[in-house]
Amino acid sequence: MAEAKWYVVHTYSGYENKVKANIEKTIENNPHLAEQILEVRVPMEDVVELKNGVRKTVQKKMFPGYVLLNMEMNDDTWYVVRNTRGVTGFVGPGSKPVPLTEAEMKPLGIKTENVTIDFEEGDSIAVVAGVWKDTIGVVQKLDHSKQTATINVEMFGRETPVEISFAEVRKLN
Repeated sequence: MAEAKWYVVHTYSGYENKVKANIEKTIENNPHLAEQILEVRVPMEDVVELKNGVRKTVQKKMFPGYVLLNMEMNDDTWYVVRNTRGVTGFVGPGSKPVPLTEAEMKPLGIKTENVTIDFEEGDSIAVVAGVWKDTIGVVQKLDHSKQTATINVEMFGRETPVEISFAEVRKLN
């Protein structure tokens, strides 16, 4: 069995929720597809609108005309998704779908895997990537849901707390 990855499907504008419902209905009718097409998403974001002097929070589509799919790419799943009413095609060169990278998925709030860590609060760690690379600090707080550690770094002569991803740090011996 192939590994499931996130793919982007282009749809007619305004058909995103209809396409999502159609794909979910197809999965419901074909149980073997449930193991291959794991999740269908229409990414939404909260936007504050000002109408007639009244502030109102509404949900808007982050990418109008696109639907995200977490699926194993094979001939069956490609055919089912590609032939769903409202779908114009996968995003990628020609007819070859290209999965999203980790960096592209991070701003969407999609976690691909949980990073296991070998440090805890009070341990000294070294930052091995990102803006704070080569910085050493003591873990003040761990946030497993966000996969981040808060460390204190010296900036302008004072200790300042900085939040760093688990993937960017390693424990010092």
